Amino acid sequence: MIISIVFIIVGFIFLIKGADFLVDGASNVAKIFHIPEIVIGLTIISIGTSMPELFISTTSAIEGYSDMAVGNIIGSNIVNLLFILGVSAMLSPIVVQKSTKKFDIPICLIITIIFMIICNTGKAITRTEGLILIGLFILFIMYTIYTAIKTKVNTEENLVDGNKSILKNIFLLILGIISLKIGGDITVDHSVNVAKYFNLSEKVIGVTILAIGTSLPELVTSVSAAIKGKSDIAIGNILGSNIFNMLLIIGVASIIQPITYNVNYNKDILILINGLLLLPLFTMIYPKNKIGKFNGAIYLFIYVEYIISLFIK
Repeated sequence: MIISIVFIIVGFIFLIKGADFLVDGASNVAKIFHIPEIVIGLTIISIGTSMPELFISTTSAIEGYSDMAVGNIIGSNIVNLLFILGVSAMLSPIVVQKSTKKFDIPICLIITIIFMIICNTGKAITRTEGLILIGLFILFIMYTIYTAIKTKVNTEENLVDGNKSILKNIFLLILGIISLKIGGDITVDHSVNVAKYFNLSEKVIGVTILAIGTSLPELVTSVSAAIKGKSDIAIGNILGSNIFNMLLIIGVASIIQPITYNVNYNKDILILINGLLLLPLFTMIYPKNKIGKFNGAIYLFIYVEYIISLFIK
C-alpha cells in the first residue's frame, strides 16, 4: 500500500509537470504566430491547468471507473471553490469586479445546474450529451474571446520573438502530453489499489485524493495571484477551471466512453451550487465587493465539514 501511495505522488508530479510543459509550449508557439496574449490566457493556459483532471477522468472512464471519472471533476470543482478560494481569501481579501458578479458567477452557476440536469437525464452521460457539453464549451470560449476583444485589452505586449525555436516548443507540447498520459495512468491504477486496501469507494477516492491532487495547478495559481493582489486571476482561474472541468473534460471523457452516473453525486453538486450562491452574497456584506478573510474561513469550514461527511455514514 505504501508503494501505491508513492506511485500516486509520482503520478501527480507527472501530471503537474506535464501541464506546465503543455502550457509553456502551447503559449510560446501561439505567441510566435502573434496570437494575442489575452486569448492565450483565456484558452490555452486555463485549459492547461485543467489537463490533470482531463487525463485522470478520461483514463478512469476508459478503464471503467466511472465514479472516479465523475468524482474527480465534481471533487475538483468543490476543492477549487471552497478550499482554494477560501485559502486565497484568507491570505488576502479578493476584490470581485462588477463584471464578475454580473456575468462570470451567474454563468458558472447556470452551467453547473445544466451539468446536473444532463447527469440526471439517464443512468449514464452519453456520447450525445458529451457533444452537448462540448458545444456549450465552444460557446463559452467564443463568449470569453468576444469579451476580451470588447474590453480592448492591450494584447500586443510580451509577444515572443518569431525567431524562437518552434521545434523546442513543439517538443515541450509532446513532452507535456506524454507526461500527462503517464501521470494519469499511474495515478488511477494506484488510487484503485489504495481504495481497495482501505475499502473506500471510488467516489471517496475521486472527490478527495484525485480531486486535491489534480487541483494543485489551480491552488498554486490562485494563491500566488491573491498574494500579489491580482484578484481577477485568483477568482477567474477558479470559475474558469470549474467551467472547463464540467464542459470540456466530462464532454471529452463521455464521448470516448459513456460514463455511468451515480445519483449520490447530486448531493455533492448541490454543495457546489450552494457555494456558488454564497459568492455574490459575500460581496454584499462587509467587506463590500470583496471576498474577505471571514468569508474565506466560511468556505474552508464548509469544505472541512464536507470531507468529514464523506467518512461518516
